[in-house]
Amino acid sequence: MDSRYRVPLEYPQTRIGLGIDIHSFSPALPAASTAHASPAASASPAASTSSTAPASPAASKRPLVLGGVEIPHTRGLDGHSDADVLVHAIMDALLGAARIPGARDIGELFPDTDAAFKDAYSLKLLRNVKECLGDAGFVVLDIDSVIVAQAPRLSPYRDQMRSNIAEALAVSIDQVGIKATTTERLGFQGREEGISAHAVALLGVVETGIPHNTHDKQTHDKQTHDNQTHDKHSEQE
Repeated sequence: MDSRYRVPLEYPQTRIGLGIDIHSFSPALPAASTAHASPAASASPAASTSSTAPASPAASKRPLVLGGVEIPHTRGLDGHSDADVLVHAIMDALLGAARIPGARDIGELFPDTDAAFKDAYSLKLLRNVKECLGDAGFVVLDIDSVIVAQAPRLSPYRDQMRSNIAEALAVSIDQVGIKATTTERLGFQGREEGISAHAVALLGVVETGIPHNTHDKQTHDKQTHDNQTHDKHSEQE
């Protein structure tokens, strides 16, 4: 087997996490042309029997940011931060794999009730997640993700998204996978009401002596107790 697809021997214990994020498009700006439309024109039969194709979404003020890349589009996503659904899904996958008390998901680590995260750049938050994982004894091994959007076309920006995420996590670009798909106009994504992203993450557990599950904790506590008992007996002798 190709060595690229083997779990490194220095990380015999691994964790897998899943992340999903969904954001609706931000409210559209009022259409100036609507206010000046002719009543006669709006009431004409031709206006009421127009094509059944979905109308183009009206523009909004917010930019569309995915994977730290500002994508040219008429509307951005609504949210407390920059609403980068891809990075949010990846952060949730990473935190879900680590299961660190007080940081089990992005809502716990970066609550939307905290003004400090208003319009926050999600790649910066991702760097904070990476530091959090490192402090808890985890290392990022691999990430794969899917963006679900009817529009815009995202393939021209995929490599830049991968590069941004890899840089934020201090990993190789080969360790970050990003795909994009449509829903063939089904559901809220197909109606261009919003965008969703799904991600999975693989973490390696660094040998730090810190227990990472219940069994390890019980073994760690027993070994600590046995060592302390042995040391006490040695002192008495």
